[in-house]
Amino acid sequence: MIILTVPHPILRAVCHPVAEFGHTLQALTDKMLATMYAAPGRGLAAPQVGVARRIFVMDATWKDGDPSPMVFINPVLVQSSATVETGEEGCLSIPDTACDVTRPTEITLRWQALDGTTQEGAFDGFAARCIQHERDHLDGILCTDYSA
Repeated sequence: MIILTVPHPILRAVCHPVAEFGHTLQALTDKMLATMYAAPGRGLAAPQVGVARRIFVMDATWKDGDPSPMVFINPVLVQSSATVETGEEGCLSIPDTACDVTRPTEITLRWQALDGTTQEGAFDGFAARCIQHERDHLDGILCTDYSA
């Protein structure tokens, strides 16, 4: 898979929800994870590979330890902390550009797994930042929008 870069128009699209679960979705997310690891990145959203669907993959820890790939389909931010922190973010679709972005330090996310079941989890630290960054992609928001 090729990672699209700015100014490709799909990076500004609001993505459509996933309605069909099955082998095709599994194959897409497998390819997305392989592309993310090869980049090498820690997260990758479907529009970054030309698919306007509400999907992203993430592995917040693989560069520091064992791989722990995660797939998020139709993610919804349920809650975010009042405590925020500014941190530097990079983006595979905006090569060689770092952005300072202020985000909540803790979030609760609801999403669907590959089999369509609803999941919910609390995340903090880098995982929370990564999830917020990737979920932004699903609404056509880039990290550069925060520092403009």
